[in-house]
Amino acid sequence: MRLGINLGYWGAGMDGDNLAVAQEADRLGYDVCWAAEAYGSDAPTVLSWVAAQTERIDVGSAILQIPARQPAMTAMTAATLDSLSGGRFRLGLGVSGPQVSEGWYGVRFDKPLARTREYVEIVRKAMTRERLSYEGEHWTLPLPGGPGKPIRLTVHPERERIPLYIAAIGPKNLEQTGEIADGALLIFPSPDHLEDTAVRYIREGREKAGKTMDGFDVCPTVPLAVGDDVRALADMFRPYTALYVGGMGSRKQNFYNRLAQRMGYEKEAVEIQDKYLAGDKAGAAAAVPHELIDSTALLGTVDRIADRMRAYAAAGVTTLTLAPAGFTLDERLTALRAGTEALERAGLA
Repeated sequence: MRLGINLGYWGAGMDGDNLAVAQEADRLGYDVCWAAEAYGSDAPTVLSWVAAQTERIDVGSAILQIPARQPAMTAMTAATLDSLSGGRFRLGLGVSGPQVSEGWYGVRFDKPLARTREYVEIVRKAMTRERLSYEGEHWTLPLPGGPGKPIRLTVHPERERIPLYIAAIGPKNLEQTGEIADGALLIFPSPDHLEDTAVRYIREGREKAGKTMDGFDVCPTVPLAVGDDVRALADMFRPYTALYVGGMGSRKQNFYNRLAQRMGYEKEAVEIQDKYLAGDKAGAAAAVPHELIDSTALLGTVDRIADRMRAYAAAGVTTLTLAPAGFTLDERLTALRAGTEALERAGLA
């Protein structure tokens, strides 16, 4: 099992430290450094900045939002980042959610599976450097009846095939991801539930495409905090969990809330959402069960974290992406080093 790191969003308060974290992960042999975007910082700018000041570690978008860019633009960005980084770019895509898609980008959040499939097909075709033409439900290239003509990408990516990941939560999206992508970006992964909530659907998609799980990257992100008091460490992530389960999306469309329910927290997920949407964020955080946080994060001593890493590997995880927590840069770097040590103690390095 390989290790990655996730820097999260630029502008989240740890900006000055993120480069140092990425550089230490590069030195320690971490496999990939991911950066996110929502409606603040964009991922390609952050990844360019990191790639220019690291040597070996891959850089990946977790995610580039599909409603934010035309697929040909995403192909241009991927090819450019792969070229500039010396073949170290990984393209992570996702549809975002209805509030961001429609409220920020002005793009209807309809038929997300069909949109994703067409988007991936266009991006991949563009990056082959063939002349680009496409006829689909959501995109037609060139537009009919006008001056447009099929154009070929002029940038040469470093590799013939840039690894493509999709952020997926729901069963149908997970199945399609297994069918059309090289990897899946997962969130709130519990090794005890990973087979039933994610891997089984990815496997079904692979089988549908006539493929096995060999070479497919199951890549969840997990918070990481090191110390002796597991409950105190878990409390650090209560606001984060409450935000996603309670407030990331509407009452009818919150994919993270549904995931928590599929993991057995039906009553708790409803309570968290009710309080969060009523403006009681502190109450929502307090309502998050300790077990939900502990089962979806790496908390405690190095030995305890090593045990949890073994569980993730046994559940089918191939790249475990860590989000090292800490109030200072030293604490985050210490957590990062503990991740490497735990992987070695687990016998997974």
